[in-house]
Amino acid sequence: MRHWPLFNLRLTTPRLELRFPSLDDLDELADRALEGVHDPGRMPFGVPWTDAPAAELPGNVIRFHLGVMARWQPESWLCNFVVVHEGRVIGAQDLTATDFSVTREAHTGSWLGRAHQGHGLGTEMRAAVLHLAFAGLGALTAVSSAFLDNPASLAVSRKLGYRPDGVSVLQIQGRRAIQQRLRLDRDDFTSPVPVKIHDLEACLPHFGLPATRPRGVVGPRSHG
Repeated sequence: MRHWPLFNLRLTTPRLELRFPSLDDLDELADRALEGVHDPGRMPFGVPWTDAPAAELPGNVIRFHLGVMARWQPESWLCNFVVVHEGRVIGAQDLTATDFSVTREAHTGSWLGRAHQGHGLGTEMRAAVLHLAFAGLGALTAVSSAFLDNPASLAVSRKLGYRPDGVSVLQIQGRRAIQQRLRLDRDDFTSPVPVKIHDLEACLPHFGLPATRPRGVVGPRSHG
């Protein structure tokens, strides 16, 4: 798409493709949400979106992703990929930032359908967007967070080199919840899998960056 090149941006790893969703992709993503994302007895998200009634959840998922694209601005963006494994949409992985051209810091967030958890795919998809952030966009730091009762997410962060960065106390579903903040410096990140970035160059202005690779970006000019 000539005037919205973000639709061409893709990240590939040995097992996954991350891409901007088509309408058919969003339909599939809504199916994964309906099938279940987490144990009903706990809530891993700061915004409890999975609590919506089954009749409303698919529409909520689709409207959220369409709204993210509609609100995109170079100074405030949320790069929300669908994650594809063996030809099937299995979840979502995002990378988001405000005033990135100055802060050089991005935040990651994700979810996977329950049937696809426990196979290392969460680590692989987060490694892909971290590679985009550091090697593609010239980020200096990346941040994430997870509740203390979400050991799987915290384990992914440890594997990828994040360090604790304090805690936040939140109210979730009427209960007190402690959220661990995490921070990763570019020099501390080594991707556990090879990642290729496809068709980034034309997208750089949409991330608030010059139409050439940012100064200090590591790696060759070709993105694969």
